[in-house]
Amino acid sequence: MRSLLAIVLVLVACAPQVATLSGTVLDGKEAPDFTLTDGLTGAAVTLSSLRGNVVALAFLYTRCPDVCPLTAAQFRATQKALGADAARVRFVAVSVDPDGDTREAVREFSARHDLIGSWSYLIGTRAQLQQVWSLYGIGAFAAPGGGPSVSHNDAVYLIDRRGREREIVHSDIAVGDLVTDLRTLLNER
Repeated sequence: MRSLLAIVLVLVACAPQVATLSGTVLDGKEAPDFTLTDGLTGAAVTLSSLRGNVVALAFLYTRCPDVCPLTAAQFRATQKALGADAARVRFVAVSVDPDGDTREAVREFSARHDLIGSWSYLIGTRAQLQQVWSLYGIGAFAAPGGGPSVSHNDAVYLIDRRGREREIVHSDIAVGDLVTDLRTLLNER
């Protein structure tokens, strides 16, 4: 009986540890690559160029009255809570409003949320952005009445250092949970 118990304990100790994440865990497939323009710097950014870092990928627009400012504030609070670890996480927003998210609007939004220099806010043509939205299952639709509002889902993808989709969280995630999940992905081999 003792030898059976010893074998079980060794097997449990040697079994790979599965990370516990607070959001919807994904299957770990490679995150679809894309190229867009950073609205802050004007540089082309590809998702694949961020490999080696954990990526928090959100879909926002600068004129958003509710979840987008909340997500931006969560990103900033998460960066502060991560401390030195924040340098190994890339916070990225992809526009869901190609008409309203101009470089000037992106700079103003980023400054208002104290994110200049600590994230990339990616913009592009409607065709370029629609392709990215499609790859990530993001619905983005002009609000009824034709105003500046856009209806969209608030998914934030967490992508590991190898470029694999690991989790989806939403704007209601607690900053502490987001910090824990990012550190979990940072500490994986």
